[in-house]
Amino acid sequence: MEAVTSPDLPDEIPATSDPRDSAPQFVLPLVVRIEKTAPPARTDALETAARAVLTLLSDARATDEDGEWTQAVRNWEDARIRKVVRRARGAEWRKASGLPGITVHGAAAEVRVFPPVPLDGWPKELVKLQVSGTELDDPEPPAAPDPARPVLWLNPELKMTAGKAMAQAGHGAQLAWWALDEAARKAWQEDGFALSVRTADAARWAELTASGLPLVRDAGFTEIAPGLTVAVEGGERYCPLPRLRRP
Repeated sequence: MEAVTSPDLPDEIPATSDPRDSAPQFVLPLVVRIEKTAPPARTDALETAARAVLTLLSDARATDEDGEWTQAVRNWEDARIRKVVRRARGAEWRKASGLPGITVHGAAAEVRVFPPVPLDGWPKELVKLQVSGTELDDPEPPAAPDPARPVLWLNPELKMTAGKAMAQAGHGAQLAWWALDEAARKAWQEDGFALSVRTADAARWAELTASGLPLVRDAGFTEIAPGLTVAVEGGERYCPLPRLRRP
């Protein structure tokens, strides 16, 4: 995945001349709790995953010069930005929750984000968890997004599992975070990183991708062909990113 507008957020793009390819490769693990009897709604899971990424990026353990996660985050950002979502329930979830990380709650969704780990060095409690099977649905169509908060718009032409879409939403949220100054970041953090994730209709997607907004491009290594996945539209209150004006 890479961003095709500034700021750059590259991931998994093979380019032998790029020094990031020779750096040690890291991945940001996210685990979504999916119990058999009470799975979360899809949109709730996507929004919670995006907020989980922001929560880690803003955590003192990842930002302070001597933070225990700071070097891991730097290593991750110096190479290709990768995020992988796995699922857990019951005892698996309890074991995953015992590892250093942060659990973020949505309306019903629970997503735990962990500091970056080497691509081939996942903790044993996480490496056993399944990537597949994150098929979630919305029982009802989600409401219109709040125009005061950022919106991560998904490409309507793509069919992604919930896990794949959660990772893409996390990429979009990271683009938004990188685009903001410290005052805007603080305001958004104090607002609980409120945001919406929605699928655009075809006409709006065309408008979004031609607007100069931050965009996420997937490398096409899993599930989908290479191409645009997310357009990041800012809010009017806490996150002053660009936002399209509606007539």
